[in-house]
Amino acid sequence: MATLIMWACFAIDLDHLLATPMFDPTRCSINFHPLHSYYAIAVYAALSFWKPSRILGIGLLIHILADSVDCLMM
Repeated sequence: MATLIMWACFAIDLDHLLATPMFDPTRCSINFHPLHSYYAIAVYAALSFWKPSRILGIGLLIHILADSVDCLMM
């Protein structure tokens, strides 16, 4: 079950569909897309402290961490 929840955390990339252009290799997604904003990251961090949603919160934070590595590599 935890593995499925972690894979579901990739669904936050659906907010990339709202951007124009949808894919820009020079754009950092952190604080550009709604589900990658600093406010959303704070919610993900809060979710990781509440036991019923801990796995979801950690998965979302791992996703944000992976996206921020992309930003650093640019």
